[in-house]
Amino acid sequence: MTDVTVIRHSVAGEKFEILVKPDPALEYKLGKRKDVSTVLVSDEVYTDSNKGTRASTEKLLKAFKTQDTNEIIELILKKGELNLTTDQRRKMVTEKRKQIIEFIAKTYVDPRSHLPHPPLRIEQALEQARISIDPFRNTEEQCKDVVEKLRSIIPLKSENMLLEITVPAQYASQSYAVLKSTGTLKKEEWQNNGSLKAILEIPAGARASVIDRLGSITKGSATVEMVK
Repeated sequence: MTDVTVIRHSVAGEKFEILVKPDPALEYKLGKRKDVSTVLVSDEVYTDSNKGTRASTEKLLKAFKTQDTNEIIELILKKGELNLTTDQRRKMVTEKRKQIIEFIAKTYVDPRSHLPHPPLRIEQALEQARISIDPFRNTEEQCKDVVEKLRSIIPLKSENMLLEITVPAQYASQSYAVLKSTGTLKKEEWQNNGSLKAILEIPAGARASVIDRLGSITKGSATVEMVK
């Protein structure tokens, strides 16, 4: 059945399974859904759901130190491994791959040119290196391993740069919020006329994005210069 999948959880070598609805279960695992009752297909705990073998009270008590089925199911939901459908896995891997490519393009540069690699080049390198993407693993954490594998194909260096930025008074407040979220403000000076002068430290690969965002907010009136 396509509208049913399994979440598996092992405790001390014993396997336990619950039957769940694929999309609601994925939303629950991603923190987008909280109501357990909307996720479950049944409130049974199995040792083998394919055979319909229910977990005995003795096994549940030994593994979970409780006979409270609701408590056990919630623990399996939180800690267990969701058996993704083929479509779910494909979509999640595609989205995670996109996030990883964007992160690398913003955070790393080619040490020869000090410019970021184009996203297409990073994507091609991922394919060439045959790197598998974990759809559940944190993007930044996963990038560390990905970058190490990519370095044999394309040169990558994490490099920060300082930008000296001046923003006119009418755009200063909105721009300040963007600067805070983009990098580290090493210096900020609010002028008597309300304008803002700041020194911003960012990953070298994020330079174009910062300039574009400031340009959009200030209608091109902000000045951005690299600090030598």
